[in-house]
Amino acid sequence: MTALRTYWLNEYAAALETTGPLSLENQRRFWHLSEQLRSRPGVREVVPGMNNLSVELDPGAPDPDGLLEQLKSAWHACSAINLPTRRIDIPVRYGGTDGCDLDEVARHTGLSAAEVIRLHSSALYTVYFLGFLPGFAYLGGLDPRLATPRHRTPRPLVPAGSVGIGGDQTGIYPMASPGGWRLIGRTERTLFDPAATPPVLLRPGDTVRFVDAS
Repeated sequence: MTALRTYWLNEYAAALETTGPLSLENQRRFWHLSEQLRSRPGVREVVPGMNNLSVELDPGAPDPDGLLEQLKSAWHACSAINLPTRRIDIPVRYGGTDGCDLDEVARHTGLSAAEVIRLHSSALYTVYFLGFLPGFAYLGGLDPRLATPRHRTPRPLVPAGSVGIGGDQTGIYPMASPGGWRLIGRTERTLFDPAATPPVLLRPGDTVRFVDAS
């Protein structure tokens, strides 16, 4: 049975999360639970994360003190769903000035740079949720052999389109920003365009494959 943890964020907001390794099955349940909770009276906002979600109630919501137990009950009554999905290919130039941490990832993992590229570009990833920056997709599916800790001190500026590894996840910076992930490549695909409809390229449930364009 999946172990659950619930806790208060403030007087009217709480979080529910699963403990242990990331699970796509659990993430699919969180997607379904998010849809169900949004339709409940008194719920102001539901924000799904990576194997977790947070719920904010209106100040006048009924029984706010019972929110933690309500979240647990809703989880146990909820099933996994598959969101409408698309396959998105992301061309990546690996290494060099586009991926200045590629050799460092290779040293940490004990792999060659070519093997890091092969493993990273051969996996099929799933978008779990968007966060951190507009259009920044947290992807599940990184080969465990590529897991590499983030930099202890984030870089003050990471170029838009940079592809990085942070712990056991990989992702793409949709815009220039500070960041501590290990940069292994860069793409020219636009991840976030506020003038577009929709403004983000990737959505939860989408599958992503990185294509070696080096």
